[in-house]
Amino acid sequence: MTGHASPSGTELSELRDRWAAEWPSALAVWSKFTRLRPPVLCLTASEAEHEGLSESFAMIRLQDQAVIVSLPEVVKCGVAGFPLEVLAHEIGHHVLAPATLTDHGRMIARMRWALPTVERHAPLVANLYTDLLINDRLQRSAGLRVANAYRVLGARGEGGAVWALYMGMYEILWSLERGTLGGGALDDRLRGDAWLGARLVRSFARNWLDGSGRFAALLLPHLLEDAKSAALLQPWHDTRGAGIGGLAAGLAEEESDERAGAVHPARDSELTGEDAEAIDDTGTGESRVPGDVDANVSGRGQARQPFEYGEILRAAGIGLSDHEAAVSYYRERARAHLIPYPTRRVPESVDPLPEGLEPWDAGHPLDAVDWIQTIAQSPRVIPGVTTVQRIWGATEGSEARRRPLDLDLYVDSSGSMVNPQRLLSYPALAGAIVAMSALRVGARVQATLWSGTHQFTTTGRFVPDETAVLRVLTGYFGGGTAFPIHLLRDTYASRVVRARPVHILVVSDDGVTTMFDKDERGTSGWEIAAAALALGGGGGTLVLNLPDGWQSTMPALVRARDEQGWRIHRVMSWESLVDFARAFSRNQYGGPAAASRPRRA
Repeated sequence: MTGHASPSGTELSELRDRWAAEWPSALAVWSKFTRLRPPVLCLTASEAEHEGLSESFAMIRLQDQAVIVSLPEVVKCGVAGFPLEVLAHEIGHHVLAPATLTDHGRMIARMRWALPTVERHAPLVANLYTDLLINDRLQRSAGLRVANAYRVLGARGEGGAVWALYMGMYEILWSLERGTLGGGALDDRLRGDAWLGARLVRSFARNWLDGSGRFAALLLPHLLEDAKSAALLQPWHDTRGAGIGGLAAGLAEEESDERAGAVHPARDSELTGEDAEAIDDTGTGESRVPGDVDANVSGRGQARQPFEYGEILRAAGIGLSDHEAAVSYYRERARAHLIPYPTRRVPESVDPLPEGLEPWDAGHPLDAVDWIQTIAQSPRVIPGVTTVQRIWGATEGSEARRRPLDLDLYVDSSGSMVNPQRLLSYPALAGAIVAMSALRVGARVQATLWSGTHQFTTTGRFVPDETAVLRVLTGYFGGGTAFPIHLLRDTYASRVVRARPVHILVVSDDGVTTMFDKDERGTSGWEIAAAALALGGGGGTLVLNLPDGWQSTMPALVRARDEQGWRIHRVMSWESLVDFARAFSRNQYGGPAAASRPRRA
């Protein structure tokens, strides 16, 4: 089975057996303690596609530590005779680089800063970089025939500058003659970059994540010029679907050294041994080495925008929609601010009270036997006859049980708000912080996102489901402004007296005054709001972005505060909502925190 001949089913079955037999040896290449489940060796293209494998002959999934190989593609690419090399290489992705889905995402995030205008190539560049790290170790330390496999792949066609540079790095790493791997001739520029790339791989072998941005910066000019190498590189792109079924954590915020790592290796004195700023052999007074990649540097803080977060996840092979990525983003951002949700103290009878004895038999738990009283009544113990157990009652305790308040959350999504799926929405983030705090201590949350008339989405009831709440908060309308009065009315119209108390929280701006308009039945919003406060029993807060002097221009809010008891919390910027959300559970309800409760605006 060589070349591009289509193998028969029997030949593929025999090939599968041979490759499966090499699996233990491939594991032992890394360590005798390495344990992964056996590879999935696909006999047909449909089997491979079902596993998520396409365009290449092998892939990994980091979520379930899987190795997938398409045997028809193995034959087509001419590497059927290298089972140990291919399998050991795939194992290397699990044990060396990227090893975890989070590190895979971190590497892609760093590379994107080094690839302005061509960020789409970050997944391929990440694959080339980790392949270099793995293959260098397999060729030199394990003595495998990785170079021979690349000779076969290199003979499949003519590549461009990226392929030539990539093969040149391997030739330098393995001390091979120029052109041995079929990458083509290297001019002085490519030869210099190949030398830098090889040195980078060795220098950052142990701290490979730190070298990822530098490697991408090295490839950037060649990616901009080369449109021919993709066909030769695709069969080796085995981390394209590495994130299938998983979710990387810790990517919502940039790392402190993430952008700084987007520097061309020629400007890294650790690699060149020279001060790059001092290099000048052109007579122009300027350095001849490429400058730092700074086209993507912005004035933002260290938090990514939701759309950037989603792009990183998708580049890592995690196939999420914009909405699903936004749910993950705000969940991760909110976790850093979570605090226990406020609770109300109510009497509870919890102190145990002994009330007497009763016979114990085999139908009761063994640890219920009161052995002291049993022996006191009869020194001869006969189970079920002389054994007794204590009867316990209860009396009102001196302590109090903490009862979490449910949360009825309404977040404005009108045209004055940003789309949470594209840019950071502080109303959505503040809502996530408060809602997740409530859910953490066992409260239930009803979340409603609203904009114009008939523009709303809601969980529909009080739920303990974090994902359901976040899906509502990360939606977007961007329309007019009309508070969903009927939802407030219907939520409390049928509420029973003994239901758990609810705090009503509204996040908006001056558009909140539509809350007091008439509903579709002609009922005044003032009546509905007053009834909701009374039946909810947990108070209400309007968190509003309002201008100075709002008391004189918005009499409706003054009336809501003074007549109905709504607490008005004014924020001067949307960013201030995060501070509000953090302090809300401490300052809003009674107990020791009551002294620090903020004054009404």
